[in-house]
Amino acid sequence: MPDEPGENGVKMNRKYIEIRWHGRGGQGAVTAAEILAEAAYYDGYKGVTAAPFFGAERRGAPVIATNRFAREPVMTFSLVRTPAVVVVLDETILRVVNVLAGIEPDGIVLVNSSKSPDRITLASPARVAVTDATQWAAKAGLIVSGTVMFNTAILGGFSKATGLVGMDSIEKALRSHFKADAGDKNVLGARLAFEGTTLSWVDGKACA
Repeated sequence: MPDEPGENGVKMNRKYIEIRWHGRGGQGAVTAAEILAEAAYYDGYKGVTAAPFFGAERRGAPVIATNRFAREPVMTFSLVRTPAVVVVLDETILRVVNVLAGIEPDGIVLVNSSKSPDRITLASPARVAVTDATQWAAKAGLIVSGTVMFNTAILGGFSKATGLVGMDSIEKALRSHFKADAGDKNVLGARLAFEGTTLSWVDGKACA
């Protein structure tokens, strides 16, 4: 595993990498974090964790999930406070939650949005990546009872934006959780999100 996963990604020169997920109840943030942890293990990390944190436990309420990755076993299980990566499943969360809280100076915010990175408004300067996971999931046929299930598609965006976990490992983890046709659809959604991820590596406040 290289020290620098990608030209623009997160450098793996820390003791461990922390990831924080922001979503709403029912959007699958916890499931996505669990699949990402499995993918990280396949990718060669010896220490991986995934944990949920619930506030008001109702559908639509803000939900947080977290990951830690390390080359050695992880013995820390406290709440993630200094994430290197923040994943935002629902862009409306940006209006009610400071997703940048505690983020490392060179951290990355990945947002599920149809906007370009420079149109994402954040509380302070940050490196931003966007992928329209909802669109890619819909194109892949990830629709259940009229609801687009985009939580797995954004894993492809995570791979592209951070370089921390390869797409081969993402796909392996997805096929572990979803079989046959469902596995094919989830892998397709993640691939489309990977290809459709847009990166902005210029620090500065985004436009409104």
